[in-house]
Amino acid sequence: MLEKMDDFFTARVDGYDEHMRQFVEEDSEFYAFTASLLPGAENAEVLDLGCGTGLELEAYFALNPAAKVTGIDLTEAMLNALKEKFSGKNITTVCGSYFDVPFGEEVYDAAVSVESLHHFSEEEKLPLYTKLCKALKPGGRFVLTDFYCDTDDQEGFFRRELIRIRKEENLPDGVFYHYDTPMTTEHEKKILLSAGFSNVEELGAWGTTHTIVAEK
Repeated sequence: MLEKMDDFFTARVDGYDEHMRQFVEEDSEFYAFTASLLPGAENAEVLDLGCGTGLELEAYFALNPAAKVTGIDLTEAMLNALKEKFSGKNITTVCGSYFDVPFGEEVYDAAVSVESLHHFSEEEKLPLYTKLCKALKPGGRFVLTDFYCDTDDQEGFFRRELIRIRKEENLPDGVFYHYDTPMTTEHEKKILLSAGFSNVEELGAWGTTHTIVAEK
């Protein structure tokens, strides 16, 4: 049975950091690499999509302790853990779906997302990325580190399986359930370009995890 997205992560918030460090391939490397691509200027404004407990922010605040971060996550328990972990940092948290939360225009120097967006389709991502591109200041960048598959066939299989399971379980539309549907990096890059980013490159890979940077 699929679990609702917020229920899935609420049930796993205790021990989540330890699980990610133990079972996700080379996570310490890609968190540090992701952080190194974010702005180093004092008081830089950064938007974190699906921030969870802030594993990527541990590395980022080590580099830029004065950064201002807005973290959006669907799970209140994750945000509570993040706020406790970074009680002395300049963090604003928003509990909600990043598909629905308004970002504003030309607000952020950069945005970041780590291991969150591989649950969603092109139809869901394109308007999100369009909104995100508008929210970045000129010259801003989106650093996306996520789980990807190798081939179009794999991508199609994951998407068909999700549709099949949702139909079998008679799950309602418009509600997020936890199931991985990773894309290929090429497909991801095409969506980002379609959303208005001017330059999109893959800059790193660790097993199934890749880092893509999209420049406004």
